[in-house]
Amino acid sequence: MIGETSLNVLLENLSPELDDQVYVFTTLKEQSYVHSLKPKLAFEESEGTTLILKKEEAEAHGLKFHYPCRQITLKVESSLEAVGLIAHIATRLSDHGISVNPVSGFFHDHLFVPVDRAQEALDILRDLQTERSEFKLSNR
Repeated sequence: MIGETSLNVLLENLSPELDDQVYVFTTLKEQSYVHSLKPKLAFEESEGTTLILKKEEAEAHGLKFHYPCRQITLKVESSLEAVGLIAHIATRLSDHGISVNPVSGFFHDHLFVPVDRAQEALDILRDLQTERSEFKLSNR
């Protein structure tokens, strides 16, 4: 198994980083068109291929898009088998009325949050990490 599975260890070591880019979600029906783009993520669904790509690229190609967002990468190396991390984070962000669209990579989890709430989401995640670290210290 690669990566951390302990929820407490994951939360103590989130190390969230906010990407400067603005990303958007779009969908395409033509597979060949996908290859001329450089998406952050492409996922095939029965209705079409969902893409997450830079807003400027979507605009340059005249694509209709939704959900302008920024990416927060959790630098902690999480296991694909870890249980509860995304649920815990989504709940915390939900408590503040912030939507999140998570993507799990092989090494890290990536959160796409509304562009106008990105800094707030980052602060919430940093606070969550601090709370967990302080909780651990106080229980030694």
